[in-house]
Amino acid sequence: MKRRIAFLDFDGTITTRDTLLEIIKYQKGVFRFYLGFLLCSPVLVALKLKLISNQTAKEVVLRYFFRNESLTEFQQKCDSFAGTELKKLIRPKALIEINRLRSIGADIVIVSASASNWIRPWSDPLEIYLITTVLENRNGLLTGRIEGKNCHGKEKVSRIRSQFDLASYDEIYCYGDSRGDKPMLSLATTAFYKPFR
Repeated sequence: MKRRIAFLDFDGTITTRDTLLEIIKYQKGVFRFYLGFLLCSPVLVALKLKLISNQTAKEVVLRYFFRNESLTEFQQKCDSFAGTELKKLIRPKALIEINRLRSIGADIVIVSASASNWIRPWSDPLEIYLITTVLENRNGLLTGRIEGKNCHGKEKVSRIRSQFDLASYDEIYCYGDSRGDKPMLSLATTAFYKPFR
């Protein structure tokens, strides 16, 4: 029997929008969302010009919105978001494909630069394994920093290889929608780019 595994990006591939932006909007409100990104705009311009890394820019945004926030309260809001808003962002074709993958016995893994805090409440009931960015906390408070590296680009490949023996699989399916997913797509025996649109 063939062993199969599927690695799926989350934001933009399974979902219609970037869920980090949506979780900020949900937790902080529309006014604070736009004000925050206006204040952070020099950093976003620097990212666009490739003057700073994706991780540096992301941590600036995380620090602005979530630094010193209680992890317990943050998680409660993430659970609420997953139960009400996240399901509206899931592409129907992605769910169909996840069910198909399950029917052929494939292991299913979401590999995302977003944090598991708001993905896990949705993915756990579907028995989907997660590889994600981890938000740092100290003494139960978010620092606004990332623990280790942002799970983006080549880091996705590093995380996958550290947790799975790819040589033991006969078929490897990878799904992504952006330049940051291309290193992961290169692992596949069958790759899908923007497959659910």
